[in-house]
Amino acid sequence: MILAFLLLIIIIFSITLGRYPIGTREAFGIIGSKLFDIDPFWTGTQESLLLNHRLPRVILACLVGCCLSTAGASYQGVFQNAMAAPDILGASSGAAFGAALAILLDMGKTMIIVSAFSFSLLTVALVIYIGHRVRGKQVLGLILAGIMISSLMSSGTSFIKLVADPENQLPTITYWLMGSFNGASPEDVGFVVVPMAVGLAPLFLFRWRINVLTLGNDEARTMGVNAKRLRTIIIMCATLITAASVSVSGMIGWIGLVIPHLTRRLVGNNYKYLMPATMVLGAIFLLVVDNISRNLLATEIPIGILTSLIGVPFFIFLISRDGEQL
Repeated sequence: MILAFLLLIIIIFSITLGRYPIGTREAFGIIGSKLFDIDPFWTGTQESLLLNHRLPRVILACLVGCCLSTAGASYQGVFQNAMAAPDILGASSGAAFGAALAILLDMGKTMIIVSAFSFSLLTVALVIYIGHRVRGKQVLGLILAGIMISSLMSSGTSFIKLVADPENQLPTITYWLMGSFNGASPEDVGFVVVPMAVGLAPLFLFRWRINVLTLGNDEARTMGVNAKRLRTIIIMCATLITAASVSVSGMIGWIGLVIPHLTRRLVGNNYKYLMPATMVLGAIFLLVVDNISRNLLATEIPIGILTSLIGVPFFIFLISRDGEQL
């Protein structure tokens, strides 16, 4: 509840923050005018900026932060590996290849998002297909398949960058790969909100069962839980929200690794509490980083750079503290 209240405060602060001033009163008035009959006391520029750019950007930052951190916590529970991250099955590398291919073919922004989302899902589907054909431990097979297919997709992205037009296409691909919410629109929110909701809902509802998965298949079976089926559901849902996130934000790393570990320091390892806290804390973290990204310098800093600069030292601090075990 404290984290949720903090997120609400930061959201209100974020929609008023920017180079073009929009006061809190004007922001609430503009949003309220869509529900009630309010005489305008704000300018048309303020209304257009808030509804078409700033508010969608704030919403996307919260959604992506929530999804990536949730996916990281889910993968860590399913694979019983503290170093598992949202791109462990190749979702991010597949999205990068899809986006780069769409940019190379001079497609519009909408098709870039669609291509990134589609290739992300296709990549993970290929990883799961290969992983299930591996003899022995399927979890290990999935991880190894994810490493191989991610490498293949990264090679494809590198080839596209090699043949892309260095004047126009290459800078666009490079900037997309660094991650950004610049140009966020209501259409972007509309495209990802459904798959994100479809993926987040089961992860939230089944969060207590992830605790059972950490005990092993035999123990889960004795407690009436079909570990194989549950593991498949969680992987599919985590992949869906990862694909949706990366398709609109580009490559943003470390959130799915750092935030679950930080949340464990706050609420413990019980997924009944860990999952909702991770959702909210992930949204807070990425929204704060995005505010820094768009306001720190005259030119916007790609958010993927900032998450690495903040995430790496912070993660080192977490794992090097006395008593902290991976």
